[in-house]
Amino acid sequence: MAKKLFIPGPVDVSPEVAAKMSEPMISHRSKDLYDLHAHLIESLKRLMYTQNHVITFTSSSTGVWEAAVRNCVQKKVLCVDNGAFASRWFDVAVACGKEADKLEIPWGSTVKPEQLDAALSKGGYDSVTLVHNETSTAAMANLQSLAPVFKSHGVTSLVDCVSSLAGVKIEVDKLGLDVCLSGTQKALAVAPGMAFASVSPKALEISKTQKGKGYYFDFIVHMKYWEKDHQTPATPSIPHMRSLDYQLTKILDVEGAENRFKRHHEMANTARSWAKKHFELFTEEWCASDTVTCVKNTRNADLSALGKELSAKGYQFSNGYGKLKGQAFRIAHMGDRKPEELATYLAAIDDVLKL
Repeated sequence: MAKKLFIPGPVDVSPEVAAKMSEPMISHRSKDLYDLHAHLIESLKRLMYTQNHVITFTSSSTGVWEAAVRNCVQKKVLCVDNGAFASRWFDVAVACGKEADKLEIPWGSTVKPEQLDAALSKGGYDSVTLVHNETSTAAMANLQSLAPVFKSHGVTSLVDCVSSLAGVKIEVDKLGLDVCLSGTQKALAVAPGMAFASVSPKALEISKTQKGKGYYFDFIVHMKYWEKDHQTPATPSIPHMRSLDYQLTKILDVEGAENRFKRHHEMANTARSWAKKHFELFTEEWCASDTVTCVKNTRNADLSALGKELSAKGYQFSNGYGKLKGQAFRIAHMGDRKPEELATYLAAIDDVLKL
């Protein structure tokens, strides 16, 4: 039985978006593909509020972490570490042979401007990695307050918006983000398997001088092919391109981006109110996410049993991630999820736990 996915990715994909992946195949070296690619990039730029070029990758977003590090970290990177995914990006930087330091923030919180400023003031950093919306803890950073700190220190900003983009308004150009990366399987509500990043002129200039970038994730290689009739260096996932392009048209021209952001914010308020009524928020409320809520298991409920009961009712439950398993659980409210579906899911938890 197919379950409704109340997990923070992958999320449910609508039948019409999924159907775009099964259309007849076309050549990856054809005008049809080049036109599709060009339209997809323009739509992504609209969603990201940027004039910077956007590069697509047939990979998970983790691959684009590596791309950002290999292309843009020159000598030393500061990695903001406030959760499982932020910590893993640090591991990726080290694995890529870069000198990296952690700015450790307690799980359930995120970095404040003064903390970032103090860390960067120690000197020696040319870049920063930041997970905007830490999915393991549901903590969302305030990019508006952090962007001036990036600018004042002249660092290259590498920002993961994997679980926030398309659920929260992220104005890349106003914020001055150098690399803003995301993937298809969360708030965009497309099948997993494709990722992308907006890349600033500054990031491209740095990439030109970098060594040891490899080939597949080299920004400059991608730009050369783009400038040649909107091509890609390697065969892309054409089904993903079609599905994402179709979904972006729905987001931008049917629902409307602002309406989508509003819907996500309203669902977040619903989830947070429910959590505070029956449990506690794991996340500090000032930085609570609009796409996922992390609930502290103050009732000491058997979360494994809860997951099994919800599965029998047709729902996929999300236990705490990593060290939070059993101590907290997550409720995703992202993608094409509707407020009434969230309400029904919360009622199902009420029923199982006799709340």
